[in-house]
Amino acid sequence: MKTNGILSRTKTSFEPGMLTAKGGMRRKSGQPSLSPSSSLAKLLKSNGASLRAEAVLTPEAFLAKTGLGRKIVNTEKKQSIFSQGDAANAVFYIQKGKVKLTVFSKRGKEATIAMLGAGDFVGEECIAAIQPQRMATAVALTPCTLLKIEREEMVRALHEEKAFSEVFVAFLLARNVRIQEDLIDQLFNSSEKRLARTLLLLARFGKEGVPETVIPKISQETLAEMVGTTRSRVSFFMNRFRKLGFIEYNGILKVNSALLNVVLHD
Repeated sequence: MKTNGILSRTKTSFEPGMLTAKGGMRRKSGQPSLSPSSSLAKLLKSNGASLRAEAVLTPEAFLAKTGLGRKIVNTEKKQSIFSQGDAANAVFYIQKGKVKLTVFSKRGKEATIAMLGAGDFVGEECIAAIQPQRMATAVALTPCTLLKIEREEMVRALHEEKAFSEVFVAFLLARNVRIQEDLIDQLFNSSEKRLARTLLLLARFGKEGVPETVIPKISQETLAEMVGTTRSRVSFFMNRFRKLGFIEYNGILKVNSALLNVVLHD
């Protein structure tokens, strides 16, 4: 609109149902205002939820990957993972391989107290503040891949990662049941039945998944320590099991499911 040849500025006008916003932006009356503060709040809320979702790890992911306070350790066969008397400052999760847990007396006598495999924890006693030193020695029976979790990171995960905490507690309960079964086995069963049970446990019968019927090479002395008998008795029963077709013992040790009959038979 021209007045006296000069372009006049149009006045801000109001139309029915419309509001002219500052800066020329218009919105319908009754439509919610998209202020910068509300938009930023929504963005931060969305990003916060996304970050929280990324921060929560599944137990499988936590135990499979490295991270703050976690690293992968590879060991060779017969290599020591930690020794009795070492500082107890980390928990190990076995991703692959088998580990033997032993204790030594002051006179140097050795006793095997556990054989652990993939999916097991070892050295978990370090979580207790009253246990500053290792009470046992862990040695790799086969080449192993382990996740080393520093004590501080393990304690943090148990407090903050509920799913992981449930997995770890389930492991501890299963280990406790196993110890009780070992004690009952030692008190009431014959050395023949104890040996059969030990072989079945080494082959992971009764565990989830397919049993590992081929057991890594293990000496009769070690089996005698685990069973609580003499090497000569172990040799006698191993030959007997082989003749009955319960095991195959020719360089490698293969356990057949028929060995269950020895354990189940009264």
